Amino acid sequence: MLSLILENHQRSYNSFIFVTVIDFNFENNSKPKAGSILVSEPFLSDDYFSRSVIFLCDHNSEGSYGFVLNKYVKNDIGDFIPDFPNVNTKLSLGGPVETSNLFYVHSMGDEIKDSHPCANNLFIGGNFKTVRELFEEDPSKANNLRFFIGYSGWSEGQLDKEIEEKSWIVLNNISPEQILDTSSESYWKDLMENLGGKFKVMSSFPVNPSDN
Repeated sequence: MLSLILENHQRSYNSFIFVTVIDFNFENNSKPKAGSILVSEPFLSDDYFSRSVIFLCDHNSEGSYGFVLNKYVKNDIGDFIPDFPNVNTKLSLGGPVETSNLFYVHSMGDEIKDSHPCANNLFIGGNFKTVRELFEEDPSKANNLRFFIGYSGWSEGQLDKEIEEKSWIVLNNISPEQILDTSSESYWKDLMENLGGKFKVMSSFPVNPSDN
């Protein structure tokens, strides 16, 4: 069990030594499901998943998949798709799988033809021509949709094993608005701080422990 001594102030009292110790075991009791948010442990070493926040679109006996919410590319979607409407939206790096493909998650439901219900009252995919038309008519609708290059996937039992190994904690109380929001530059840190306690302390850990 990983522990960290937060206060090294020792005092003698009736021949006893007192130290303040907090358990920094990176886990919680929430179970993953479609709609969960995965928050990576502070020192997870991976180009895609270091300090990442992932929206889990599906989780079942056959596997899991989702999209990283807090990694972005510098290019605008118009750099990849000619004549796309000029809308104010960020293009996210969803994960290492199928990085040549564009995916999108949205809250517009039947407004986008052929979209599929996902979780948290969100939908995935749908007719791209309809997306273009909606954004041309009303650019503000871009606030209801997020674009991702690639996605994150786990084979049967893989994600459960990673959670058991304490690579992720699971959150089940994140709103659709938070999932679609691309304004935060500190999403991982903000979620950790909001959890409070040991997680708030962990949010300030350096990425490289040797830098501390």
